[in-house]
Amino acid sequence: MIEQSMKAHVAEHPGLKYVFFGGKGGVGKTVMAGAAALWFAQQGKRTLLASTNPVHSLTSLLGQDVFGRHTPVADAPNCCAYEIDTKDTIERSKKEIREKIEWFLRYAEIKTKAEEFVESATMNPAFEESAMFENMIDLMFEDKYEIYVFDTAPTANARRLLGMSSVYGMWVNKMVESRQEAVSLRELLSYSRKKKEKDPLMEYLLSFRQRMERAKELLTDDGKTAFYFVTLPEALPIAVIRRFIGWFDEFGIPVGGVIANMVIDPHVLAADTPGFVRNRVAMQGEYMQQIEQVFPNLRAIVPLFETEVRGTVMLGRTAEHLFA
Repeated sequence: MIEQSMKAHVAEHPGLKYVFFGGKGGVGKTVMAGAAALWFAQQGKRTLLASTNPVHSLTSLLGQDVFGRHTPVADAPNCCAYEIDTKDTIERSKKEIREKIEWFLRYAEIKTKAEEFVESATMNPAFEESAMFENMIDLMFEDKYEIYVFDTAPTANARRLLGMSSVYGMWVNKMVESRQEAVSLRELLSYSRKKKEKDPLMEYLLSFRQRMERAKELLTDDGKTAFYFVTLPEALPIAVIRRFIGWFDEFGIPVGGVIANMVIDPHVLAADTPGFVRNRVAMQGEYMQQIEQVFPNLRAIVPLFETEVRGTVMLGRTAEHLFA
């Protein structure tokens, strides 16, 4: 039983601007994001459908190349799609890191080459996620669209991605404190009376802190942001989102609700329906009862269609059920 539908929840949040879809891999996050973006665009909202998943699927879903640029979606007025290309961001980040490290080494009069530090920093597995986060908040800060719909990575990655604003915030505060102590000590030990040097590293840290504070403000604003979890009527996807909903609450990221996807309509059963299908329907029925009990914020039940969801026609059918 759905107490408040997806459509009603969106209507209750007229200022909603940043919509995220997440869940375990393979549950249909990309399809739900695409259907939602199409629906918002049909309401007359200028909408961007963006993928923050390193393994992009929007191009395949829409049947048109949307990688690396904002691309109008065919047969969908008001809607653009964009698979974020992190390569440029990674290269730009490497350049910025190199400049900061070179400046610091000169400042500290250390003769070690910066390349060793740059390689160490950029070979970290989280570096690509950081670049993706930077791309995501750049889109949010540009504010060119009325609605942003994000197809996120599987939940564990989305957890790290969206949590970066808080993690970065704590990290940069420590860095600012350490930097202030280092500068004070340098001035205390200096015998020179020359004018105080400009500190570009401190300027960068303060600017970065302001940027993260703004990102956190947007991501935790329940009037503007909602994260919807997509699940299947199966044990593992349900367990995954049960675990992560609590984590999102702790970080203050507003959870908009849960969508049950690929549900087989029991009414399609007939006398000659194969036993395999009957068993699947019975299994799904048990898990749907669990979903309704565990998630009072169930927003929509989307059926398993007779064909794969690709293109705007099938996305339109999906949107009809998502916003029923």
